Parts: sequence; C-alpha cells; structure tokens
Amino acid sequence: MPALRTAAARRLTMTITAPTPEPNDDDVERAVAQVEKYVADHAMPGNSKRVQELRAEVDEAHALLALQGDPAPLLVDTNRVRRSRKRAAEAAQLHALARNPAARAWQAARVRLVLTAVTLAALVGALGWSTTGVHYTLTRTMTERNAAWWGAWAVEPVISAVLLAIVTAKAYLATHGLVLKHRHLTAVEFGALAVTLTLNIWPYTPWQVDRFDSMQLLAHAIGPLVAIGAVTVLPIIWSAFASLELNSLPVGTTPQEYSENVAEDGAPTERATNTRTALLVKRAQLMIATGQLPADPSATRLRGTLGCGTDTAREVRDALRTTGLP
Repeated sequence: MPALRTAAARRLTMTITAPTPEPNDDDVERAVAQVEKYVADHAMPGNSKRVQELRAEVDEAHALLALQGDPAPLLVDTNRVRRSRKRAAEAAQLHALARNPAARAWQAARVRLVLTAVTLAALVGALGWSTTGVHYTLTRTMTERNAAWWGAWAVEPVISAVLLAIVTAKAYLATHGLVLKHRHLTAVEFGALAVTLTLNIWPYTPWQVDRFDSMQLLAHAIGPLVAIGAVTVLPIIWSAFASLELNSLPVGTTPQEYSENVAEDGAPTERATNTRTALLVKRAQLMIATGQLPADPSATRLRGTLGCGTDTAREVRDALRTTGLP
C-alpha cells in the first residue's frame, strides 16, 4: 500500500507541473547583443577615466567662454566704486551746504569764537607775564614781604581789568555794527598800556643796569606788546565778522518781503538794493549821532567806514543829505 501511494503521488505531480518552454533563437540573439555592447563600451579606450575627465574639462571651458561673453558682471559696481560714489555724493552735498546762508552763519560764528578764544588766551597770558614783571619792578628794593610787597601783585591786574573792559566793549559793539571810538577811551587804553610797558622794562633799561642786555629788555616787553596787539586786533576782527553777518541772506522759509528782493535769474532786484542802502543809511546816521562820522561825510569816508562800494556810498551820502540826522 505505501508503495502504491508513492507511485500515485509521483504520477499526480508529473501531471500538474507545467513544462518550462524552451527559449527561441530571437531571445538568445538579443541577449548576446546586449552583452557584447556592454563589453564593447567598457573596453573601448575612448571611454576611459582620463578621456571622461578631459571631456568634462572641455565642456566646462565651453561653458565658461559662453558666460564670459556676457557683459553683465562688468556693469555691477564693486565695493570700491560704491565707496567712491558715496564720497563724491557727500562732497557735492557739503559743497552745496557751504553756500547755504545758515551754514555760512554757523561757520562764521564758530570761526569768530575760535579767534576770540585764541586772542583772549594770548591777552590773558601776556598780562600774566606782565604781572610778574610789574611785581619785580615794584618790589626789587624791598627787603621783607610786607603789605606793600603783597599789594604789588594787584597793580597789573587792576590795570588789566581796565584794558579788558575797554576791549570787551569795543568787541561787543562791533558785532552790532557800531565802532566805539572816543578820545578819552583811547587815552585810557594807551595810557594803561604805556604804564604796563614801562613797569616791565624799567629795571632793564640802559640807565638802570651796569651791563645792558637787549634780550632781557625784549623778553620783559613781550607781555605788554602782545597785550597791545590783542587789544588792537580783537575789535577789528569782530567788526569784520559783523559786516559779514549783515550781508548774509535770511534763513529758512523765505518770506514774501525777502523773496521779492531776488529776480528769477538770481540777481538782486531794485528793492533789494534800496533795502540795503536804507540799512546803511540808518547805520551811518547812528555813527554820526555818536560822533564816529562827521555831519556831512564824503562818499570816500562812507565807503571806508561802512565797507561798501563807491556807488552805494554815494547813494548813502545823498540819502543823508536829504534826510539828515534821525
């Protein structure tokens, strides 16, 4: 029985299993061709690693040549060009700002302040040096430090206070267009300077020393000489800056009364000329009232005092003769 079951199972398996078809000639030829092609592609020297790298390099070179022909990168500003353009634009703005009336007034005020500070520093330093010279002259014969010895330190500061008051008054009034000149002020000013100079150089004059030394005399004359220079130039400087400010244009939004002073081409109109002449006439009347100008000044005198042109000075002279004193 077991033998019969095994034989029956073998026959049943052979009956159910389908036979595998045999490959035809076309499939065999197609497979052989693919194998040959694969072998040929990998065996040819033209497809070696060196050939592939060189071919890639050539392709890259052709791509670079094509891109280099495009001028777009040359039109892009570099960092250096952008910095130069920024500096040029800033310079143009500063140049335009330098001609702005507000900027000019601010710059003039700064320059005047610096010049005033330098001049006053020189004046104070000169008077300080002069103080020591005056003290030495007044106390060289004293043998002890008594009240007179200590009081000698106050002689030069007292004289300097008078000089500083005169200089300050002249400089302040000069900013308002008024030149302070009076014979009494001039006498006090130069008298104080003469006393200071004498007290500084007296011990070093030829008739006070056995052996005259000109360098010692000059060294102790420096203080008074510098003080004289500062007293002389400071009012002149302030007066010049005041004239500059009087000629400046109004700042900010131009009112209608000022906008009519300038024509479309930028030239002053007749109204602007008349306005400036009227201001100069008022200034001249004030100077006549204070005795700085004669009652009937000439055009040459007015031109030098007011700092205007000849034609304007003649107009002011004629206006003064018509209107007279205020």
